[in-house]
Amino acid sequence: MYMHHHLLLILHLISAAIWVGGHLCLAVGILPGALKKKDYTLITQFEKRYEPIGMSSLVVLVVTGMWMALQFGIGPGRWFSFSNPLERVVSVKIILLLATVLFAISAQTRVIPHLATRPKKLYEMAFHIIGVTTIGVAMLILGSFVRYGGI
Repeated sequence: MYMHHHLLLILHLISAAIWVGGHLCLAVGILPGALKKKDYTLITQFEKRYEPIGMSSLVVLVVTGMWMALQFGIGPGRWFSFSNPLERVVSVKIILLLATVLFAISAQTRVIPHLATRPKKLYEMAFHIIGVTTIGVAMLILGSFVRYGGI
C-alpha cells in the first residue's frame, strides 16, 4: 500500500508542477506582455502549445487526488463533511477544482470566442488567468498540509 500511495503522490506532484507551473508562466511571463501590447494572440499561442500537456496533467491530478483521498478513507460520502482535518483539505480542494472548471467554461464560452473582436475581453481573460493561477497555487499549498494531517 505505501509504495502504491507513494507512486500516486509522485504522479500527483509532477502533474501539479506542470499545471501550476504552466499557469504561473502564463500569468507572470506572458500575460503582462499581452496586456501591454494589447495582443491576445500571445495568450492563445501559449495556450495552444500548453493545452495538451496542461489538460493531461489536470486529468492526472484529479484521478490521483481522488484515488489518494479514497486511500485515506475519504470517499464521496465524506466530501464536504469537513469533520476532520483531511476531509477539510479534500473538500476545499474539490471546491477549488469546481471553481477552476467554472473559470474554464466561462473562458471557453464567454471570453475566448470574442478576443479578436472585443479588445476589452483581454482584461476579462486576464482575470480568468489570474483566478485559475491563484486557485492552482492555493490547491498546491492545501495539498502540502496533508503531510501534517490536514487543516
